[in-house]
Amino acid sequence: MTSDRKLSSQPFVIRPLTGDDHDWVARLLTRRWGSPQVVSRGRLHQADRLPGFCAVQAGTPRGLITYHITGGECEIVTLDSVQEGEGIGTALIEAVEAAARQARCRRLWLITTNDNLNALRFYQKRGFVLAALHRDALTASRRLKPQIPLVGQHGIPLRDELELELLLEEVS
Repeated sequence: MTSDRKLSSQPFVIRPLTGDDHDWVARLLTRRWGSPQVVSRGRLHQADRLPGFCAVQAGTPRGLITYHITGGECEIVTLDSVQEGEGIGTALIEAVEAAARQARCRRLWLITTNDNLNALRFYQKRGFVLAALHRDALTASRRLKPQIPLVGQHGIPLRDELELELLLEEVS
């Protein structure tokens, strides 16, 4: 799947990740997530080994999304945009949604933390709804990934996982 979008005056392209992207993906995830390991719902993902898409502008990676499909569901594991507000995140989600539909998934879902107000706004504006609150889930997550801080954005204590979902229509 390839998609052209405008980023300022330069177009960007969404393309699937390849083996050549591994080092860049690992560096980005380490810089943004503390390591390539991401925990959601008690599962440790090695996110730099997952399928995904990247946004490329003028030969430079500008965004990344990784996902995991299992049991007819697709989880967005990571989403990062180097420059927010330019449509990169939306285009990356659309690419994963198309992959999920092609795989006949029933739902697209993700986990964010209770402090991530920007993510809550971003995903809800794109049709995702709150599906569950997993109280104090980060206590267990820290056993799998001790680098998870105690305090997150805006000085909010990191405690809970919030699950958002987008239900996908049946594929005939």
